[in-house]
Amino acid sequence: MVAAVFLSFVAAIFTMGDPIEGGRPIIWTIWYVAVFLIIMMALYDFSKLSKTRMKRVALVGTVVGVVFFSSVKGYYVYTAGLRIEERGVELLDYKPFQQDSNLAKLDAPASFKIGSDVPRLDGATALYPLYAAFVEATYPSGNYDPYRPDASRVVSTTTGEAYDRLIYGQADIIFVAGPSDRQIAAAERTDVKFNMTPIGREAFIFFVHEDNPVDSLELEEIQQIYAGDIRNWKEVGGKDDSIRAFQRPEGSGSQTALQRMMGERELMDAPVEDVPEGMGGIIEQAAVYQNHKNAIGFSFRFYASEMITEHDIKLLQVNGVAPTVETIADGTYPITSEFYAITTEERYEQYKPFLDWMTSEEGQALVEQTGYVPLAKD
Repeated sequence: MVAAVFLSFVAAIFTMGDPIEGGRPIIWTIWYVAVFLIIMMALYDFSKLSKTRMKRVALVGTVVGVVFFSSVKGYYVYTAGLRIEERGVELLDYKPFQQDSNLAKLDAPASFKIGSDVPRLDGATALYPLYAAFVEATYPSGNYDPYRPDASRVVSTTTGEAYDRLIYGQADIIFVAGPSDRQIAAAERTDVKFNMTPIGREAFIFFVHEDNPVDSLELEEIQQIYAGDIRNWKEVGGKDDSIRAFQRPEGSGSQTALQRMMGERELMDAPVEDVPEGMGGIIEQAAVYQNHKNAIGFSFRFYASEMITEHDIKLLQVNGVAPTVETIADGTYPITSEFYAITTEERYEQYKPFLDWMTSEEGQALVEQTGYVPLAKD
């Protein structure tokens, strides 16, 4: 009996899915083995089954364990083949004042410099390469670790956390998309007013798996998908397959952009499993966007095409227009918006020289060299 139980346990371990995928197979294994042991001990102590029949029961339990956990393994292998994965962004690749960084650089020293009392900066992951370039151009040389909000004066948390840190005086300038209604309400509750300086333009984009035959959607169709009115790809020229429409956490820059894109339409509720963290969190580890070949997701162009380069996705055209630097600049891509350097009204005058420099020729040169679209010239 003990040998059979042990064999069942070993079979479960070797046939289960990857425990890193969420840990559930380990829990299933422990529960299965525990219940199996209890049943076998009860039968052994209280039944009058012969040893032959006990062996048969143990064999059946082992077979059931192998079949069950082999099925679990098969499920993980199958879904891994379907998954769209956003490989992780390593912010240290863009850390200022280090050799071989990926930062954009000016051809000559910046005309504006900051002394020892440097502003505390925070912002969205997608904008970190830009404001890290601002830091390298204007700050004194130092160790500005993007993952250490407890120790570094230049970090990248999330859009939502950056707004919170600005509201509660833990950051001086944040680099983000415009605030959501919740973030505006949170500022009003603490009697804080935002001062928003536009520093560039960006496209809000939608993507699908590269094997999806759909290449373009009308803006109206995207709104209908996220309202829950269109639920099958065949309704928009694709295969007969249900649409899995992913969303982002509330308060993230991209989720706020989605809510604004919806206009007067009501955004459907997304299942919890369809709201991955993605571009959020202090991303010391890779952010994984686990969606499938029938899925649609969204992000910002620079993040999806420049910071994340190893993936199996394609960016959709909207109204027949691809999201490119040129179509953002001339306004033909229909979902574009400005992004901001935001401080509070209380601190605006203190940091105005730095903010003015960001919109100057030098600052806008770094915007363009980073890969974003600079502000239109007057």
